[in-house]
Amino acid sequence: MGQQAYAVRRPGRWTSSVILCGSVLMASAPVHAFKITEPAPGAKLAAGQTVTAHVDLGNDIGIVKVRYYWYREQDETLVQQDETDSGPSKSGAKISMDKFLQKDSVVGGSVVSLPVLVSTGDRDPAFGGPLKIPADAIGPMRLLAVADISRGRLGTRTVFDEIAVNTEPPAELQAIDFETDKPLLLGREGQSATYGQVDVLGKIFELPVVGDFADGVSRPLTAPTSGTSYHSSNDKVIQVLSDGMLKIVGNGKTVLTVKNRGKEASLDVHVAVGDEPNEPPVAVAGADRTVKSGTKVELNGLGSHDPEGEALFYTWSQVRGAKVPLLDLNMPKASFLAPSVSEPKLFRFRLRVTDKKGADSMPAFVDVTVEP
Repeated sequence: MGQQAYAVRRPGRWTSSVILCGSVLMASAPVHAFKITEPAPGAKLAAGQTVTAHVDLGNDIGIVKVRYYWYREQDETLVQQDETDSGPSKSGAKISMDKFLQKDSVVGGSVVSLPVLVSTGDRDPAFGGPLKIPADAIGPMRLLAVADISRGRLGTRTVFDEIAVNTEPPAELQAIDFETDKPLLLGREGQSATYGQVDVLGKIFELPVVGDFADGVSRPLTAPTSGTSYHSSNDKVIQVLSDGMLKIVGNGKTVLTVKNRGKEASLDVHVAVGDEPNEPPVAVAGADRTVKSGTKVELNGLGSHDPEGEALFYTWSQVRGAKVPLLDLNMPKASFLAPSVSEPKLFRFRLRVTDKKGADSMPAFVDVTVEP
């Protein structure tokens, strides 16, 4: 493409402008790759608000469609499914929010992410349009835009851009609640697992906490980034870790208290697990790195270890970037093929390991930057 001037936002459209400074023509550097230009990275948005999405196509030629997806800060990046029969029309109408995530019918987990907006070049603005912030959003959210590029008989390829924004509910918090049994009994007779893991000393877990707001919407408050703080009345039974995680350190009783926006809630917890000493394993996801498109990338968790020297079970997942096919998710080493990109793009992966007794590690992360 030829030289570009910077783009200035005017009501209803984008126009190009230049600045004359004496006898020198000054223009900002051209954008060379597909980018989200609105909303701006770090923007403060209201849950349920509708904003207008804009993108700059840069030097990516042949874009035929752009799909937009919302994720929470640490959500696993799901397979980005295209339109469905019940989804957006070819004109790009946004999908209803109740179709935002498709749930697995067996375990109830999210397996497919459906676009909240699909837009084409004939929209105004081109490849953008009205974009609704999820009504239950609170705290950091990721907006992922995936552009489909036509390659004629070779089919299509995709490029993407991802930004983070901060969201706030438009209404006051009225009450906080724990979505669990009350009191919470950990390790009671006949209980095989809590939240998918056996209750043992050293187990690390989190409790689902929700807030009821004055606008009638319940929003998840588990993450500290939503404004929640945790306190345990007896840290010799349950210890509060970072990121809202909790650790079983002994038998007995404690009261867990959460606070958010001037409200609080408490939960009685009774722990009666085996007294065999056990410390949680430590996940090590390897060093961050930069690779070229087309490279086979290996994620190496062999540095993970257990204080008692027990064998480990591995779980890899992706939490940033457009979804890539990740092989060997439950092995010490996982791998993927670095996709085609127009400029350096970040892909982030999370590793958690579990020991034979059922204690989980804190999550570990590794960033892989893919270059053209």
